[in-house]
Amino acid sequence: MKPAPSEPARIDPAPSGHGPLKGLRIIDLTAVLMGPYGSQILGDMGADVIKVEAPSGDVVRLIGPARNEGMGPIFLNTNRNKRSISLDLKKPEGRKALLRLIETADVFFYNVRPQAMARLGLAYEDLVKINPKIIYVGVFGYSQSGPYAAKPAYDDLIQGASTLAAMVSRNTGGAPHYVPLALVDRLTGMSAVNATLAALYERSVSGLGQRIDVPMFETMVGFVMSDHLGGKSFDPPLDNGGYARLLSKGRRPYKTQDGFVCALVYTDKQWRSFYRLLGRESELATDPRLRSLATRSRHVDEIYAELEEILSTRTTQEWLTVLEQADIPATPLNDLTSIFEDPHLQDIGFFGFEQHPTEGRLRTMRHASTWSRTQPRQTRWSPGHGEHSEEVLREAGFSNEEIAALIEADAVFTADPAKEKSLEL
Repeated sequence: MKPAPSEPARIDPAPSGHGPLKGLRIIDLTAVLMGPYGSQILGDMGADVIKVEAPSGDVVRLIGPARNEGMGPIFLNTNRNKRSISLDLKKPEGRKALLRLIETADVFFYNVRPQAMARLGLAYEDLVKINPKIIYVGVFGYSQSGPYAAKPAYDDLIQGASTLAAMVSRNTGGAPHYVPLALVDRLTGMSAVNATLAALYERSVSGLGQRIDVPMFETMVGFVMSDHLGGKSFDPPLDNGGYARLLSKGRRPYKTQDGFVCALVYTDKQWRSFYRLLGRESELATDPRLRSLATRSRHVDEIYAELEEILSTRTTQEWLTVLEQADIPATPLNDLTSIFEDPHLQDIGFFGFEQHPTEGRLRTMRHASTWSRTQPRQTRWSPGHGEHSEEVLREAGFSNEEIAALIEADAVFTADPAKEKSLEL
């Protein structure tokens, strides 16, 4: 039975070990957003993701409103399906504990700069000695073969360096702007997931692990320039680059009499349908700008300005009705309130609720793709800092005495240090 529109379905986590990556173990030494977003996708698909946090915890825990310190919304939405162990890797005991975890892991996933990994004794050359089959995946700023290799990088910086902020300026006519989401972090994280899965398949054939670097800068340059290389794809160039339709100032939601509508009249068939519903079909034959996709592209700013004027003459719902009848793509403009009322998302139960053991009732989002057998889904709550330290160490074969010694040395931290320090030996 589908949930009622006014009340999304509660989501109860399934038993651990569900999904297409069941049996895969990932040691996740990532923080903030880029790495955690990627490892969460792998966790959704059933991998056992062990999140290794510093004694201070992942800093993204502190971003946004929270019911309890360290459990902010961005952390909750990028760290489900993981277990948290807190290690001080600057202490020899903490590093040795991590190496024991890596011995039986399939993937080591990190987003610390490689130079720092080398200083910690956690470079690929160090880990491959104890686990020759390890897939060693790094997500960081820049390729390690260029002059930017050791530079720090953040989403904002790479949006600027990759031309994205300049493309926004060309589109709006204003100053360069960053896109208002961590686009680079998420795309790089997804690229790392693709690379990880490909490497795991290759290992199933060769029996060998390998190192994979997934740099933010090169990933994003390829992503942006696949649209905007334009005439500079040719040598000599045919134009100054850029995809004219995407850069047009008129490419935006159109104001109606009572709101906005997102509409795209694109193909020859759609333009015929649009002018037919306006009662102006004869104009298509006489207006050379509308003759083909090529001519429309050359005159896109003028055409979009006229489209904007036309769409301002009716209400949003009137346009949605007639555009749907004409088979022209259109949708309402959603915001952070109306998105929860979207009838399609309500019907498929995209948003739901869970009862988190420490954070109470939380809104959740389902995995977007649909699988016929091994559906990715939530199997674990987003963890507290160090919540699973003892559990993970026991699975790795650590004795009570060893765990107590690590805690006493401040090399391991737990969600309840007092409880752990009183561990019976």
